[in-house]
Amino acid sequence: MAKPNLGALLGQVQKMQAKMEKAQEGLVEIEVEGSAGGGMVTVTANAKQEILRIKIDPEVVDPDDIDMLEDLVVAATNQALEKAQAAANEHIQKEAGSMMPNLPGGFKIPGF
Repeated sequence: MAKPNLGALLGQVQKMQAKMEKAQEGLVEIEVEGSAGGGMVTVTANAKQEILRIKIDPEVVDPDDIDMLEDLVVAATNQALEKAQAAANEHIQKEAGSMMPNLPGGFKIPGF
């Protein structure tokens, strides 16, 4: 029985780790949007779950109803973050699949 080459295995693990780090860096470039109030409030986030922009239609700004505006911002932000998480999962799964093509279809990487 042949002994496994631990040096080669370690090299493969290091390569895979470097590819995963690069895949995670790519999350910054993936942008998603969440909106509320029929598009009156739009939040843009990246797949790293960082909020990039918030756009508020001036029509929704009512000094007598700040609570509604706050609710719209929260709803749009939550939607954007949900989409960002889904985009991150999809991106990492795609990258993991290219590194390990024999993974089963619904394989999930913990933390993603």
